[in-house]
This record gives sequence, C-alpha cells and structure tokens, in this order.
Amino acid sequence: MSREEQRQTIRSQRETLIEDLELLYAQAFERLGGLELGEGSVARLTQLLLRSRDAAITPLRQEIEAPLITRAPDASPDSVD
Repeated sequence: MSREEQRQTIRSQRETLIEDLELLYAQAFERLGGLELGEGSVARLTQLLLRSRDAAITPLRQEIEAPLITRAPDASPDSVD
C-alpha cells in the first residue's frame, strides 16, 4: 500500500469513527430526554456528555484538518551537504 493510500485509509477510518461517535452521543442524548429525572440532574448529565463528546471528537477532527508534511523543506542554496 502506498503512503498516499495509507494516509487516505487512516483519514477514512477517523471520519468513520467520528460518525460512529456522533451517533452514539445522539442516542445518549435521546435516552436522557426519556428519563424521569429532575432538570438539574439532566442538565448535569448533559454537560458531562457534551464535555465527553468534545474530548472524544475534537482530536480526531484536528488530525483530519492538520496539514500534511511529507518531507523537510529544501535546504538553502548556501548549505553544504
């Protein structure tokens, strides 16, 4: 597998993982709405879920958006090898 193919495969897996996590968190939020808890309890759980979601998904998104550096910049013309 070429380096580009590996990069695309990893990117695809990250995107799939983000989609899976989004679905998981959406289901958790729906379950919260169905619980017979007080507003305060639901609000605290919602805050925890939001923080957890952000912590799980943000690093994956940042990695997808990170620029790809494939090699060091060319040496200056004055440098000696």
